[in-house]
Amino acid sequence: MARKKLLLIRGLGHSGTTILDLALGSHPRMIGLGEALRILRTPSPGEEHRGPARLRAELRHQRLCTCGTTAASCPIWGPLLDWLPAHDHLPLAEKLRHLLGDVDHYVNQQNGEIEWVVDSYQGDLQIPLQVLPDLDVRIIFLVRDVRSWVHSRARDNKKGESLPGVRSLARWCRVNRRFERDLTRSGKPIFLLGYEELALSPERSLTLLCKWLGLSFAKAMLTPGVRTKSHILAGNRLRFDPLKSREISYDTSWMQGPAWPAQPALMLPSVDQLNRRLVYSNKILDVD
Repeated sequence: MARKKLLLIRGLGHSGTTILDLALGSHPRMIGLGEALRILRTPSPGEEHRGPARLRAELRHQRLCTCGTTAASCPIWGPLLDWLPAHDHLPLAEKLRHLLGDVDHYVNQQNGEIEWVVDSYQGDLQIPLQVLPDLDVRIIFLVRDVRSWVHSRARDNKKGESLPGVRSLARWCRVNRRFERDLTRSGKPIFLLGYEELALSPERSLTLLCKWLGLSFAKAMLTPGVRTKSHILAGNRLRFDPLKSREISYDTSWMQGPAWPAQPALMLPSVDQLNRRLVYSNKILDVD
């Protein structure tokens, strides 16, 4: 039997992981599971009110999957959520293997030919760093331009923090450096993808990504909210917004927003070089 193929989307939150998951799930040889590992992770004490814990109880009868059913009725998540409460003591890798088995069963029932299963829990570094000899694991490291990311975090500053832009800029640098270091250390094959490359030139970006995965590009990937086969229970709410998920588009509002502090930050060679290396490495866009 061929090894299962697992594709992980990793990077800083609010960088486009959900729309990429939907796009990949629109390919006939891929199926997306959203932030699957976030759901599989055993909830810690005090997290009983959070989504993953509640999906083990009453929320599974209310939360919708992108397949159009509730979590409890979803052919993939329904059986898993029945099984999970009694097996939360198992290591995360074992729970992941069980989920992949449920995916195999579902795909076989549909007479499908899925090669890659996609997980987009961007914050997880546990699975990439593990030795998983029965899994062919690859990683997409998705990074959003520092200027756009800092602007979006300042705009969504619901807590009214002082100097939100400065704090966000420091976080963008710190977290992306950590991800680059740890993902490289994992030894898994990595595809570095800038969100700007994806959003401003989706066909070229997805064609390159498909080639890296050994697949042919599929036009359906350009209309992710219409064609996706992803089964997403946890992720950005845009997955249920037909206007935002119908196509891959780019929000240019940061260009009209206040320049401080992201624009001046690019005057720092270290930040400028990091931004160019992580976001524009595929040379799809002219950024000079």
